Amino acid sequence: MNANFAERLAELPQYLSAHVVLSMCALLAGIVLSIPLGIQAVRRPRLAAVTLNVASVVQTIPGLALLALMVPLLGGRIGFLPAFIALMLYSVLPILRNTIVGLQGIEPQIREAARGIGLTDRQRLWQIELPLALPVIVAGLRTATVWVVGAATLATPVGATSLGNYIFAGLQTRNWLSVLFGCVFAAGLAIVLDQAIRLLEIAARDRRRGLATGVGVFLAVLVAASIAPRFMTPGPAGTVAAGESSGAVQGIAGQTVTIGSKAFTEQYILGALMQRRLEEAGARVVRRDNLGSTIAFDALRSGEIDVYIDYTGTIWATVMNRSEPAGRYRMFTEMSAWLWAEHGILTLGRLGFENAYGFAVSREFADARGLDSLDDLSAIAGELTVGGDPEVFARSEWTATRDVYGLGAARTRSMDNTFLYSAARDGQVDVITAYTTDGRIAAFDLTVLDDPRGVLPPYDAVILVSPQAARRPGLAAALGPLVGAIDDNAMREANRRVDLDGDTPAGAAAWLDERIAEQ
Repeated sequence: MNANFAERLAELPQYLSAHVVLSMCALLAGIVLSIPLGIQAVRRPRLAAVTLNVASVVQTIPGLALLALMVPLLGGRIGFLPAFIALMLYSVLPILRNTIVGLQGIEPQIREAARGIGLTDRQRLWQIELPLALPVIVAGLRTATVWVVGAATLATPVGATSLGNYIFAGLQTRNWLSVLFGCVFAAGLAIVLDQAIRLLEIAARDRRRGLATGVGVFLAVLVAASIAPRFMTPGPAGTVAAGESSGAVQGIAGQTVTIGSKAFTEQYILGALMQRRLEEAGARVVRRDNLGSTIAFDALRSGEIDVYIDYTGTIWATVMNRSEPAGRYRMFTEMSAWLWAEHGILTLGRLGFENAYGFAVSREFADARGLDSLDDLSAIAGELTVGGDPEVFARSEWTATRDVYGLGAARTRSMDNTFLYSAARDGQVDVITAYTTDGRIAAFDLTVLDDPRGVLPPYDAVILVSPQAARRPGLAAALGPLVGAIDDNAMREANRRVDLDGDTPAGAAAWLDERIAEQ
């Protein structure tokens, strides 16, 4: 069996289980919230208008934005809770709307007949109105199910495990089999649940209790099967039990350490490298990959993750909100002091390489236009299309570069980092915001333009430790040897192995670890 396929298959129980549990919990909560609210809204027309308008507004918020918004609202919490709340809110509109429509659609003569035989309001609701409205309500549940199962794939950036882990990681590492796994199983799950609820809709319409019972048993078995892997799996893959490792570090052996990482290749590799070191020290490791920049920092500050790697320029600009230029050592010193004083976050040290933002063009374009530095772009700014990752155009680095080098007339085009480098190579955009340690710069024959005015800040990779984990000296002892141990060339080669050679982040981390050991 192909190694890539085997690895993806091994991940399936965990990802599918988490996806089903998250989706079903959100749907169940949506039902519990929406149906009683719909019943009350039918009796109070003003309440119906207000609740439907609020639910409609929630539905217009893009799924990823709603999920990300939950993290700061919950004080930096990541994982299941913010994803659950966002998906529950997403499920409300179709169930609520169909509950109101179903109850309002009951003929007035039926209600009058029920009153005529002496039924109370409660009896009319449970014996007459809800059974008649049930097919319409179940149709709303069917719509909500498809929405929630699809939106759950977006829960990965807030630290919730789902089938989206396949998609986000696959896009960043150009592992199209991983992307395919995520898409196929998410779509398959949506289809299976949709058809199961369609049968419930038929059972409600035709009063077929046997069919309803059968569907209920099927859904119960599905949920039970999804929960089972959580109890059958003793811990994360590769976990080393306390005392089993010859390199066990006192104070960390047997403890659980949660590693965070952002959503690009280099971060996956570095996360895997830290995992290797911590497991060798006897720790049990949990990974939280594909986090956004601000989400990762908020999670570290709140203790949801124990350690992750960030970059000095990112902390300086997006967390400290500092826009003035600063030298490498001054930035590192002030950043470290600020993080400790303001948040109790420990800066363990610099890894030894810098992954800066740079502006790159194809060598062919640079030769044709005589481009050597960013100064050369100002004369042709009106003709340029600048491609960047979804984050960069909202950052101060782009604003400063645009203003200082006169690039205000250039058109900007956001896209996933996966496609940036090939877009520049193929002439689909003229300039891209590149990561300087990315192996695709050389492989795709791109040129990074000089920054003669020193607008772009340094981006030294640093290990950040949460306030809680900073009190565990064993963690620093296990990761300390990585400080100053990785140069630009080593990191660039590790990235190239994943992005171009098809190696896994774990494989590239093993190569990097061996190189460090040889030094």
